[in-house]
Amino acid sequence: MTIRVLLADDQALLRATFRILIDSCDDMEVVGEATDGGEAVALARVHRPDLVLMDIRMPGTDGLAATSAICADPDLAGTRVLILTTFEIDEYVAQALRAGASGFLGKDVTADALLDGIRTVAAGESLLSPLATRALITRFLTAPAQGARLAAAEDLAALTAREREVMAWVAEGHSNEEIAEKLFVSPLTVRTHVHRAMTKLGARDRAQLVVIAYQSGLVQAPAPGER
Repeated sequence: MTIRVLLADDQALLRATFRILIDSCDDMEVVGEATDGGEAVALARVHRPDLVLMDIRMPGTDGLAATSAICADPDLAGTRVLILTTFEIDEYVAQALRAGASGFLGKDVTADALLDGIRTVAAGESLLSPLATRALITRFLTAPAQGARLAAAEDLAALTAREREVMAWVAEGHSNEEIAEKLFVSPLTVRTHVHRAMTKLGARDRAQLVVIAYQSGLVQAPAPGER
């Protein structure tokens, strides 16, 4: 299958660079380019891409508003959003994750890491493993904005003990393979637990499952200096 990618960035040179890189791969292609968030939403509804590579800071409608609109549109349920950032505005990235984005990459990312990130997110996983991301989550996602809470503690009652255990490991940034080693089960078993937890909690993807884990109190953010 070819991963269909929509680029959303106001910098023409950066879009051109990403297009050349992505189109050089046999398993992905760029289906459109947007210069602001409003255009990104419109093009997403036209092309139904598998993934939107979304910049946050753009003129007019920014990447946050565009991410919210795309992730809230039931017709775009199959479209993932991968945020591009300079890591200078962590709180904005947290808002994007709350809105349904599946992770983020820095604009200084290497070519291989960008392509791997696109493949990871398009496959339904999330980019939440790096230490910078863990710090971001523990700093901002534990105190949701008004109306932004995705789940409460009582919602976890629908989960089995093993599903809660797996969800906690996911929230701490561990991969399915790492969790499988800890629990002495197969990665496929871990993946099954993750997907069951997502279904029961109404999580769009693995990234939202992490948000829910922190917001519901299943996982506690470490105190300053403990990370």
